[in-house]
Amino acid sequence: MKLLRYLLIPVVPIYYGVTWLRNKLYDLGIKKSTAYHFPVICVGNLSVGGTGKTPMIEYLIRLLHSEFQLATLSRGYKRQTKGFIIADHTATANSIGDEPFQFYQKFDDVIVSVDANRVHGISQLTALQNPPEVILLDDAFQHRKVRAGFNILLTPYDDLYVDDILLPTGNLREPQRGAQRADIIVVTKCPETLSNQRKEEITNRIQPLAHQEVFFASIAYSSTLKNANETIALSTLKNEKFTLVTGIANPKPLLSYLQERGLEFEHLKFKDHHEFSSSELDNLKTRGLIVTTEKDMVRLAPHFTQAEKLYYLPIEMKVNRPVDFDQLILGFVK
Repeated sequence: MKLLRYLLIPVVPIYYGVTWLRNKLYDLGIKKSTAYHFPVICVGNLSVGGTGKTPMIEYLIRLLHSEFQLATLSRGYKRQTKGFIIADHTATANSIGDEPFQFYQKFDDVIVSVDANRVHGISQLTALQNPPEVILLDDAFQHRKVRAGFNILLTPYDDLYVDDILLPTGNLREPQRGAQRADIIVVTKCPETLSNQRKEEITNRIQPLAHQEVFFASIAYSSTLKNANETIALSTLKNEKFTLVTGIANPKPLLSYLQERGLEFEHLKFKDHHEFSSSELDNLKTRGLIVTTEKDMVRLAPHFTQAEKLYYLPIEMKVNRPVDFDQLILGFVK
């Protein structure tokens, strides 16, 4: 795959030209972008792959849901439906996508919706009898048809956008200058021991504009495992070999967390948003205790019974300077 990507280097200038022209047409107002008179917050990235969008959306929900009626709007990646849908008791990972279904299961006071056309989705939400006061757009940084009032750009610590190039050789969806649209840039998946000197070095490399703030975030893993029926301490697996199943873009931080605790496991790695086949599910059910991610849990759980040991490891995003970060969000919303 890496060799093929290098062979496609001649395509990069073409991709650059197409994405640059598209953004320029929006910047000049030639292509229409819709703005709104209520708070719309966009969470996204410049690169493909996992940057921590789901934990960031959940962070924002926890920050805002007690004061405001919230809605999340995602495209519902890999769902088996089309059009605008609001999650209800009939929702599944197949009908709305795994990440929106995760939001729905965790936050019963939030409107969880999906629509590939974000403008249409927002219009449907605002037409509700009790419309949301704040809308959180998941993975919509390149969706220029919507002009969000506040943009949060995520870039992972081990794959900064300033070190990358455009598709198909690199992972960038658009040129690096697209970061100028961000109000906040969050370097995600940082080591918890990241020094202030290192933070300053990265900030200098990002070169934020005068209106931009740079924050650093890490993933906080729980010390317990959960499923619908029980919670157990992760430490109880110290002397029990288990199977780790991941269908996420970058499982390395999770692997490191488990290995640092001296746990012994076999890792079965699948591609991001993987749809498990019948044979794969049958194989997993023969493996005894299984630990997975919360995103994978919503796809796996319907196929397992209470007799089978399937657990997920909860995570949350921890942001450095949380008071400053929260004040910027609340200041925009209020």
